[in-house]
Amino acid sequence: MATGQKLMRAIRVFEFGGPEVLKLQSDVVVPVPKEHQVLIKVHACGVNPVETYIRSGTHLIKPTLPYTPGTDVAGVIEATGDEVSAFKKGDRVFSTRTISGAYAEYALAADHTVYPLPGNLDFKQGAAIGIPYFTAFRALLHSARVKAGQSVLVHGASGGVGLATCQIARAYGLKVLGTAGTEEGQKIVLQNGAHEVFNHREVNYIDKIKKSVGEKGIDVIIEMLANVNLSNDLNLLSFGGKVIVVGSRGPIEINPRATMTKECSISGITLFASTKEEFQQSAAALQAGMEIGWLKPVVGSQYPLEKVAQAHEDIIRGSRPPGKMVLLL
Repeated sequence: MATGQKLMRAIRVFEFGGPEVLKLQSDVVVPVPKEHQVLIKVHACGVNPVETYIRSGTHLIKPTLPYTPGTDVAGVIEATGDEVSAFKKGDRVFSTRTISGAYAEYALAADHTVYPLPGNLDFKQGAAIGIPYFTAFRALLHSARVKAGQSVLVHGASGGVGLATCQIARAYGLKVLGTAGTEEGQKIVLQNGAHEVFNHREVNYIDKIKKSVGEKGIDVIIEMLANVNLSNDLNLLSFGGKVIVVGSRGPIEINPRATMTKECSISGITLFASTKEEFQQSAAALQAGMEIGWLKPVVGSQYPLEKVAQAHEDIIRGSRPPGKMVLLL
């Protein structure tokens, strides 16, 4: 180690595999920001399902080993590169991406992927903005191109992305229906923008949704678990309706005829495909939401950095409280 280099605690992955490959190390060198980069002292970071797929080696994104997982951090600017003018040391910020990884005491990020964190949100909430809200905005506005007055079903509404989708959809004037699997989850979904909520663990909940929306059907379905729900989604859609797939954990058999009679469509989205301009659009809308007050992240399970393997198990098992899972540093 060169003299003067600072060390930090960080999670490192040396091989793809199960949660046990997440190793906490205390001798990782703190990165130094170059030109358009900032160094953030991390107070909290988000845990997202996609990070478990990347860690297992089953995702299209395969980082060079070893690597530190994670994208969403919230914290304070520690240092800035020479070309950075938008931020200074001490600024409260959150990120939608990092260069060096989020599960660490310090994270390096490009300045255009970092945004001011208003004083009315704490760091845990800041860590719950990145992937959930930018994904929800992309699904609703960039992919489904929703319009005020339309109906949207958030299929799996009590997680980080689901609650973000409910808040954004309500703010944009949609009729919002959500599903959740627990009483607590249903309550939180109603508190965060849904007009109606349904228990997706009930055998006949699809019939209840059909009865509620009537013959017209639902204009847009934001789908968190397509491998379970896609077939039902197609039956719930209106003529010309759209299913936007945000999450899926395996294959499913559907009857393509269900797309023909209603001329409906199924699209998948990934946040990583967003252009710089799309990120800027999303950021402007979400910043307004923070200022006005409709953007209020709900924080769910919280874990210290050393319990990250448990966090990765719990986020996939689904046995967790509603809201966004975060690591605290």
